Parts: sequence; C-alpha cells; structure tokens
Amino acid sequence: MKLEGKVALVTGSSQGIGQGIVLRLAQEGADVVINYRSHPEGAEETLAKVQAIGGKCYMAQCPNSHGYTIQADLGSVSEVRQLIADSIDHFGKLDILVNNAGIEKHAPFWEITEANYDAVMNVNLKGVFFATQAFVQHLMTTKRPGKIINISSVHEELPFPNFTAYCVSKGGMKMLTRNLAVELGALGITINNVAPGAIETPINTKLLNDPEKLGALLNNIPLNRLGQPQDVASLVAFLASSDADYITGSTFFVDGGLLWNYKEQ
Repeated sequence: MKLEGKVALVTGSSQGIGQGIVLRLAQEGADVVINYRSHPEGAEETLAKVQAIGGKCYMAQCPNSHGYTIQADLGSVSEVRQLIADSIDHFGKLDILVNNAGIEKHAPFWEITEANYDAVMNVNLKGVFFATQAFVQHLMTTKRPGKIINISSVHEELPFPNFTAYCVSKGGMKMLTRNLAVELGALGITINNVAPGAIETPINTKLLNDPEKLGALLNNIPLNRLGQPQDVASLVAFLASSDADYITGSTFFVDGGLLWNYKEQ
C-alpha cells in the first residue's frame, strides 16, 4: 500500500469524485478526512465504505479510526482554516491535501449576479487558496514535505459558454498551481492539478436521463464513454504517492480525449 502511514484530507468528499478519491486513498493505506458541507448522510456513507476497506471502528467509538468526517463550508475562510486545524488535531498531522470541493452556476454572462459569482469564486478558488495556505503552514511548522492535488477541470483550458465564472475559477486554479510549484518546491511540497472531463456522478443525473444530450456529449469523447470517479481517483492516488515525487506544477487531463475533440452543439 503506497500511502500507508499518510493522512489525507479530501474536501467535498461526501459523494461523486470526492468520495471516489477518499476510497482509493484508503485502499492505498491512508487515513482520510472526509469533508462535507450540507450532506452528513453522504459523509457517513463514505465513512462506512472506508471502514469496510480496513478501518476498525466508527468515529464516535474510536478517535483513531481510519476515517473521520468534518463539516465545513469551503466558501468561508474561517471554516477552511478550522477544517485544517481539526484534521490535524484528530490525526496528529496531514500529509496530503486534495482540493476537490467545487460548485458551478449556469447563466449567460450578462445575467450572472454578484452573489452567484462570489459563491463560485469563494469555493473554487478562495477556499482552495486558503486551505492550501493552512496546509503549507502546517508542513512548514513540522518541517515535512507534502502533496497538494487540486481537482480542476478541462475548463481550465476549454471555454464553456454560460459557465464563465466557473471557467475563470478553474483558470485561476491552473495559475495558482504553477506559481506554487515554483514557490513551494524548495520546501519539498509538490502541487498538481487533475482536470476531469465528463464524469458520471450524481450532479450529472439530469444529463444521464436525457438520451439526446448524452449522445451529443459522447460524440465529443473519443473513448465514447463518460468517466467514472475511479478514473480520477487512480491518478490522484499516484500523484499522492512517492512515485510522483518529481512531478509538480502540471495539469493531467482525465477526459477520454474530450479536450481536443470538443465542439459546441
């Protein structure tokens, strides 16, 4: 198990891609912090699956259990900082930060409200910025290396009409990653982006139930299928391991070839 003895925090991990990442890191031996904002039942489901992999007891019965759930809104800097502090307090340290939490708002550019813009940027960029800062401060205090993996999107490169704020946030994440790769390298801290394309998750239920829209999307994907959470999670597990110690400042697309074949319908 490549991550045995490591502790990982995965933000937004009560379902979908985040849940898949948590389970894969646990399979590789990591202790995991499961973060959720508003769905504790999803976090508890994720925790139960982690414990089925190899944990010994539930959080309420054993403070040193394999998985641990923490509620926090990634759009609030104070809650982000408390999330990092509580994770460290529970497990004694953090080695891996996966910035997975993210939201999107659909609207034409000329109709985007300030509230919607702020909501997207606060979670997708500001939350990532300050979670990463708190994590780096912890590593500096304890004089240890660490791994930061951001879950970006093909839309850090690919325009997506009616989702401008989302694209701006992911473009910002790309530059954040490149800049921090340079700034943090001397500390032994690596940072990389994983950029999924169309992944089959609960957020895409409406698409999955619309044969016409799903067919049009699949025509844009050379591998002719939607990705699965485990497709993303496998790459995250690699980047979190010592096998990726010489990789930093890069984006890895997990999209079945969508980025280079996409055409607006």
